[in-house]
Amino acid sequence: MTERLVVIGGDAAGMSAASQARGRRDPQDLRIVAFEKGRHASYSACGIPYLVGGEVSDPQELIARRPEVFRDELDIDLRLRSEVTEIDLDRRAVAVHDHHGGGRYWEPFDQLVIATGGLPHRPDLPGAQARGVYGVQTLDDGIALLDALESERPRRAVVVGAGYIGLEMAEALVRRGLEVSLIDGGDQPMGTIDPDMGALVADALRGLGVKVFLGEPVEGFSESGGRVTAARTGSRSVQADLVVLGLGSRPNTALAEAAGVPVGETSGIRTDRRMRTAVEGVWAAGDCVETFHLVSRRPVAIALGTHANKQGRAAGINIGGGYAAFLGVVGTAVSKICEYEVARTGLTTAEAAEAGFETVGEIVESTTRAGYYPGARRMRTKMIADRRTGRLLGAQIVGQEGAAKRIDALAIAVWHEMSVEDVSGLDLSYAPPFAPVWDPILIAARKTAERLERLGGRE
Repeated sequence: MTERLVVIGGDAAGMSAASQARGRRDPQDLRIVAFEKGRHASYSACGIPYLVGGEVSDPQELIARRPEVFRDELDIDLRLRSEVTEIDLDRRAVAVHDHHGGGRYWEPFDQLVIATGGLPHRPDLPGAQARGVYGVQTLDDGIALLDALESERPRRAVVVGAGYIGLEMAEALVRRGLEVSLIDGGDQPMGTIDPDMGALVADALRGLGVKVFLGEPVEGFSESGGRVTAARTGSRSVQADLVVLGLGSRPNTALAEAAGVPVGETSGIRTDRRMRTAVEGVWAAGDCVETFHLVSRRPVAIALGTHANKQGRAAGINIGGGYAAFLGVVGTAVSKICEYEVARTGLTTAEAAEAGFETVGEIVESTTRAGYYPGARRMRTKMIADRRTGRLLGAQIVGQEGAAKRIDALAIAVWHEMSVEDVSGLDLSYAPPFAPVWDPILIAARKTAERLERLGGRE
């Protein structure tokens, strides 16, 4: 008898799960139906700021696989504009609202993958629903914003939120020629890095011409005729023809919770390493799940496409009869803000303290190449170590071209619980076009190890 797999969500996690399951089981053995409520599936949400900024010229370039590829080559029944509105675990079926025809029907399943992604934070503030206030969670959102920029020709934009997406959108709008203001309730941009590193990002934004207002939570939006005209804080009113919300997201678990699928303390769906939920035959993957941080040893919810693809792959392999596990994360992320590349892995100083570590941190200034080689750029590297053991707990890099991808070597070191002394002796590549003779991460590791020694050494 043919088994039925239903996938809720047609982006990274959901379609990775469907593809991997199909690769291990043929259509006579497993029928796969995937539902996506939007108009697009299997796309790069991370590319939306570059679509808005003009570096990517066509939304179609962000789509990894088109619906016909899934249908014709993989025999996966991908249904766009089809929103799952209910999961009935007793009935083993999902209720689907067809936005094409307006009908509603039930689709049965034997196995279910919940890949509902993240839900963008949209503040419950006066004027937040006015025309001209945009989120950038999905490709549909990005296309709507792009259409508004091209048809309405706004002059002034306000970006609310100074995380990765907010900062990337601020830069994209500057590239579009708008006068841009950035508002955030925190004391620094990019709260995922330490303040002494985030200060460089704030300086870069101001150098680009962005007006930066920190420590000022948005309290509401002014509107006229139903259209946004300004963003208001407790200190000022910032005029706007356009507002972009970059306040991050939270796990979209309403369907799962309503059905009785357990969620964890981060509000993400709780799974084991194979991406199984506590309900037999129900799997979950992507931004809607809770995962495990390998350094803090605590559950976290981190919305990244890298995790979503790996989790979806693991779920699909297991559904297909193989074995795969998603072991957890160390919090590695990278972004480009103006001329600066920003990267982090592991824990920040505050996160390490919250997890119970006593830390030692060290910052070094260096260059991306040999100082005499043309194109050498400045970079700042910070390492955070456990004072007791010398273990590398986290690292951050802020620098110009050629800086950020060095974080990958440090992510490996954090993953394998290496000490900063171990890192200082790594055999890294060297040639003047790529690095100084002492790579910046080797210098930072050595300086941190020396500081630990001065403070009394390791156990």
